Amino acid sequence: MKEYQLRPIVEQDIPFLWEMLYASLFNREGEEPFEPEIIHSPGMSKYVEDWGREGDFGFIAVDSRGRRMGSVTLRFYNDQNAGYGYVNAATPEMGMAVVETARGKGIGTRLIQAALEEAQKRGITAVSLSVDPDNEAIRLYRRFGFVEQGMCDTSVTMVCAINS
Repeated sequence: MKEYQLRPIVEQDIPFLWEMLYASLFNREGEEPFEPEIIHSPGMSKYVEDWGREGDFGFIAVDSRGRRMGSVTLRFYNDQNAGYGYVNAATPEMGMAVVETARGKGIGTRLIQAALEEAQKRGITAVSLSVDPDNEAIRLYRRFGFVEQGMCDTSVTMVCAINS
């Protein structure tokens, strides 16, 4: 029996999306954690700000008590507001995080599956993301067919082609 279920993101989830944006920031062992305010900087806030605009979609994992355990978001950008994993205006950038206490339970895998399935239903041909090369999540992304396409600052940009 699953300890969680997935549902589409609703407006009441937006505060949780901000929490997950912070949770998605990778810290190397021994490094000081990022200041919480970093998520409100222009380079980061674009991932959640004005959530619900045309093309935005994603899912929330919730446990049997309704507690949010993780999220996956897909959002389109353009050259003027490109994210770290931006490749082109037709390719949404995926962001994902799972609360620390719920990691290692398959939630991230299920969130990515749901996101890619929904992207395929919408006729999207590829999804991109950005990940620190030292983040173990890169292995999970590779399992789904994401391949490295380049670098943006210190992050690897990866792309997954979706078969229609």
